[in-house]
Amino acid sequence: MQTARVLKESEYTEEPQENSQLKRSLKTRHLTMISLGGTIGTGLFLASGGAIHAAGPGGALLSYLIIGVMVYFLMQGLAEMAAYMPVAGSFSTYATKFIDPALGFALGWNYWYNWAITIAAELAAVTMIMKFWFPHTPSFIWSGIFLVIMFLLNYLSVKGFGEAEYWFSLIKVVTVIIFIITGSLMIFGIMGDEVVGFKNFTIGDAPFHGGFLSMLGIFMAAGFSFQGTELLGVAAGETENPAKAIPKAVKQIFWRILLFYVLAILVIGLLIPYTNGNLASGDITVSPFTLVFQKAGIAFAASIMNAVILTAVLSAGNSGMYASTRMLWDLARQGKAPKFLGKLNKKGVPIYALLATTFVGTLAFLASFFGDGIVYIWLLNASGMSGFIAWLGIAICHYRFRKAFIAQGKDLSVLPYKSKFFPFGPIFAFTVCGFVILGQNYSAFMGNHIDWNGVFVSYIGLPLFLILWLGYKFTKKTKVISLKECDLTN
Repeated sequence: MQTARVLKESEYTEEPQENSQLKRSLKTRHLTMISLGGTIGTGLFLASGGAIHAAGPGGALLSYLIIGVMVYFLMQGLAEMAAYMPVAGSFSTYATKFIDPALGFALGWNYWYNWAITIAAELAAVTMIMKFWFPHTPSFIWSGIFLVIMFLLNYLSVKGFGEAEYWFSLIKVVTVIIFIITGSLMIFGIMGDEVVGFKNFTIGDAPFHGGFLSMLGIFMAAGFSFQGTELLGVAAGETENPAKAIPKAVKQIFWRILLFYVLAILVIGLLIPYTNGNLASGDITVSPFTLVFQKAGIAFAASIMNAVILTAVLSAGNSGMYASTRMLWDLARQGKAPKFLGKLNKKGVPIYALLATTFVGTLAFLASFFGDGIVYIWLLNASGMSGFIAWLGIAICHYRFRKAFIAQGKDLSVLPYKSKFFPFGPIFAFTVCGFVILGQNYSAFMGNHIDWNGVFVSYIGLPLFLILWLGYKFTKKTKVISLKECDLTN
């Protein structure tokens, strides 16, 4: 029986000799904004309204806070591993080294699928945004144009991608800050006609509308909003000085979570009653941000927010294309994807992996045939499950990494960055992720008949992951690696 072993750098599938390594061209500011840029998108600007409508302002706030804390713990662990071992394959490589090559295979393909589908979801959102200004144009035109833009931004060079992402993210950051300041002034009556205060937290059964079960339903939307934070682990392989850049970036994550999500949700919940049907409409023109700016008397609020959301969508899709391309490239390096996908061009870009990922993004064209809103929601749900599976993998990898480090007698002081919350952090993250994965669409199983369509849409990522994991495990006869045999070479 084949003994389990870990693939080291020298054992990876043979690559082209020239340009066989990624270029370390990303600076700390790029890394910070890449992590941020993949996070702030339609999840915050659009899905937050539906969350407040479904669970009330308090329920939505608590849901986002719990997921935010969990993500912060995850990033602490990922930063510990990435600062010590910066590789583009990130947690797929870590799972191969610290747990089981089969799990690394499954996590890698799952993450590629996650972001490839997210690209399509963001492109589906583009069609809805552009129809605000051009209502009678076919959806596939806008999907195609923005798909080409994302491709070119990733094709030019990693530095060009990082620079573009920096400015895209800056626009979103400024918008959210202005939104929070404007909203706060309205809450206290400095702007607008009244002192809003906390009255919207007391109407109906607010602040916790629908109780715990409603909050459970919001966890997936909150998780989708936070997806992208883990990009700092993927980008570590192309960062100039990962030992310094990654700790600096992760230290800012907590404040970004607090500022951009918790405060934004709080402002929306205080200013817009959760009973307002516009919050759940899913219509770009009535984003909760747009509603607040209109209430503040800002002219052309819808057009301004649409432009910002368009930038956010382009940014999130751009980051997603980067992450999925790098993951596919690393899988090819390890012999877990077709060999040709591991080729880099002269600029250090995995060109064939990029082309393959771009092809999958054409799924967004389905929006022109099946209705923009329906396809967007379907894609959001499909990628949401995969994102939580990836986070589950990060939690397990960090737990095993630290345990292996100690089992092999290594001194923790040599780690460039050390998580402050071990072992509670990865255990808490694992528990929350597992809970959300299993219970995300509990309502599909309630009632007289099971909603099989709802089950399929919500849980499709789980069987796909299990097929990848167990299929590779049985065909390659891999085993779980003992702690003392884990490959900790960096």
